[in-house]
Amino acid sequence: MTYIKPMVLIKEMNINHDEHDIETPHGVLHVTMRGSPKGNCPVILTYHDIGLNHKSCFNTLFNFEDMTEITQHFAVVHVDAPGQQEGAPPFPTGYQYPTMDELAEMMPSVLTQLKVNSVIGIGVGAGAYILTRFALNQPSLVEGLVLINVDPCAEGWMDWAASKLTGWTSNLVDIVMAHHFSTEELTDNQELIQTYRLHIAQDINQDNLALFCGSYNARQDLGIERPMFFVVECNSRLNPTKTTLLKMADCGGLPQVVQPGKLAEAFKYFVQGMGYSDLHSSASVWTYVSCVNVNYLKKIWIINHQSSVNIGHRHIVP
Repeated sequence: MTYIKPMVLIKEMNINHDEHDIETPHGVLHVTMRGSPKGNCPVILTYHDIGLNHKSCFNTLFNFEDMTEITQHFAVVHVDAPGQQEGAPPFPTGYQYPTMDELAEMMPSVLTQLKVNSVIGIGVGAGAYILTRFALNQPSLVEGLVLINVDPCAEGWMDWAASKLTGWTSNLVDIVMAHHFSTEELTDNQELIQTYRLHIAQDINQDNLALFCGSYNARQDLGIERPMFFVVECNSRLNPTKTTLLKMADCGGLPQVVQPGKLAEAFKYFVQGMGYSDLHSSASVWTYVSCVNVNYLKKIWIINHQSSVNIGHRHIVP
């Protein structure tokens, strides 16, 4: 597999950004805002997965040239889950970490304090779950979602992850690595694996990480009764008149890291399909997206762990 070296330890590009510690009903959130809101345009809101923070999850994507073209038109707000940001201190003994639902309930306070009216969310794993819950709770605040490796079900992943680690020492770092990467990647893609293993083990407070993992493992089912497209074998459940399946070769478990160019190019058309047509590209491979019906207000794009991308419009309110 070929990939672009992840920018785990590289700071954000030289773009105006401000860091904030925002009080919410369930504790303080550390957020980073890049740029300023542009008129009535939504802000791009990101939320990372377990074992990562906003830098290790999204720097490679947002520092990529095509993505910087997009962010000229949109401000970006990166959210770090409680205790997961760079240099985060440990929580006091007995601290009750927010549930996944409570993490979603913290989002409106962030938008209010930053004076953001609406967002396009990009979430990975646990972050994708949180942003989906947020959109279900507050649909008027969310114009679109990009969900990477989202799991809306209540089943925990730890037993599954441990079953993949036969012969390994199944400590927290191993389990988180199995959450992010396939068995093939864990054995074949050594440079990428070593980079992220060291980051998860050394840069993320381990006690805080265990609390975040516990919250994710105890998540509730999203409770959407209609047939959904988030689940395993989701491709067969999609309405082909509203969704296009795109195969992304060699993207692995972290497509925003290993294939940022493809992801940025597709995201460009995602926002074009929402009616923000000032973004242009010459790549003919994506031209089919331009005919998507933009009459839907809510749009969701899902990337699953099987290296597939589903692009389409969906109402998110059940």
